[in-house]
Amino acid sequence: MTIPYTHIDKLFIDGAWVASGEPARDPVINPATEEVIGQAPIGGRAEAEAAIAAARHSFDHGPWSQMSMKQRAQVMYRFRDALVENSDRIKALLTAEAGATFGIMNGPQFGGAMRALDFAIEQGLGMKPEMTPVEINRNPYDPRGHDMIGAASVEREPYGVVVGITAYNYPFFLSMGKIAPALMAGNSIVVKPSPFTPYSTLLFGEIAEAAGLPRGVLNIVTGGADVGAMLTSDPRVDLISFTGSDAVGAIIMAQAAPTLKKVHLELGGKSALIVRPDADVQASAMLALMCFTMHSGQGCALLTRYIVHNSVRAAFVATIKGALAHWKQGDPADPSVLMGPMIRAAARDKTERYVQLGLDSGARLVAGGKRPAHLQRGYFFEPTLFDDVDNRSALAQDEIFGPVGCVIGYDTDDEAIALANDSPLGLYGAVNSADKAQAYRMARRLRTGNVWINGGLNDLTVEVPFGGYKRSGVGREFGSRWLAEYMQEKAIVYPIG
Repeated sequence: MTIPYTHIDKLFIDGAWVASGEPARDPVINPATEEVIGQAPIGGRAEAEAAIAAARHSFDHGPWSQMSMKQRAQVMYRFRDALVENSDRIKALLTAEAGATFGIMNGPQFGGAMRALDFAIEQGLGMKPEMTPVEINRNPYDPRGHDMIGAASVEREPYGVVVGITAYNYPFFLSMGKIAPALMAGNSIVVKPSPFTPYSTLLFGEIAEAAGLPRGVLNIVTGGADVGAMLTSDPRVDLISFTGSDAVGAIIMAQAAPTLKKVHLELGGKSALIVRPDADVQASAMLALMCFTMHSGQGCALLTRYIVHNSVRAAFVATIKGALAHWKQGDPADPSVLMGPMIRAAARDKTERYVQLGLDSGARLVAGGKRPAHLQRGYFFEPTLFDDVDNRSALAQDEIFGPVGCVIGYDTDDEAIALANDSPLGLYGAVNSADKAQAYRMARRLRTGNVWINGGLNDLTVEVPFGGYKRSGVGREFGSRWLAEYMQEKAIVYPIG
């Protein structure tokens, strides 16, 4: 069966499909079957140069950056219509290319992306200049003359050329999270997807054509580290938005520094769930289970460290272990499957290495820890739970990006906060407790960008800002100031009398 969009064998540059000058192709693999679903084009420096030039020209000389928000919204609504019209094809691709299960594919992978697009359009249409209060001051040039009276208009305008670099775990959602605000704000953008999941981004070229987006406003290139370095260091690029690991984020920040670009980095997490002694143990255990198995643990915001009061720790661990016996793992094309594969063999191998590190550190393996015997093909790894984990161990400190949960015991609230904050990362956190006031106090002490209390909304929502402390990133996505992150502020000061 042919997977939708895998016919794309060119890059989308300056409103046209352009053949890459690089002779090699990237085999794109279905992680559940290990079958090659397509041979994706690989871009090189020439294609990156063409994409940057097209974006720069379209911003400086094209109509898009000069349109009103209402005019851009009309095009973005057509963009949305084209996505809805092709939703079944996109979802089929996400299952085959990213290994997204039915729930993930309909939820954050596709549904979350559409919510993000709607929110970007809504924010743009609601954006108005801010007027300062009228000021009256003495005339510094003529003290005997009339006082001066004036005011200012604080306006926002497009930032310029944006580069968006995305990860493989939620490729359609992550690309939309950069394309939607950048375009609605009036910028031109070059997007570079992960080589593991290129089609989920390349398809936006067809959507741009259907929507009638002006030439050069959206450009999509693939390629390796050389292409990435060119995009992040070129002086014609004004803003970089990157989603990925903290190690790569640090490299991108260094590459961008000589040209003083604005850099937005959404990086990794090793997020902690604190379970107080009065918490609902079953609900807490199920939240933990959902997190470390969701998309096989391949999510930066997932809660994977469980800091559980010692009085309820045994019950918490037993509940997860019992539920795992009914947790169906397999091909994500099966709607009854709850956990699919990891993206590649290398990701599975990395998870195996961390399981061994956990065993070597003295942690107790409660469940999982190996490849499932009944799944001979595909990059599957059993959902894995450790208890008695040392919070200073690699198992508890490093972002594994695999289906591994770590349980750490504690005795006092202060100890729980100290354990949760003892991490180089600070993306997400959670507190579960019957005492909601105390849970709120503890949430305020967590050094993380987002905190759930008793499960929060159990979903990432575009209405709240998303980002982290420490090595989890710089800046915020979504929330009330999302579009403003892609715009410059300009104060126009004028006399009124």
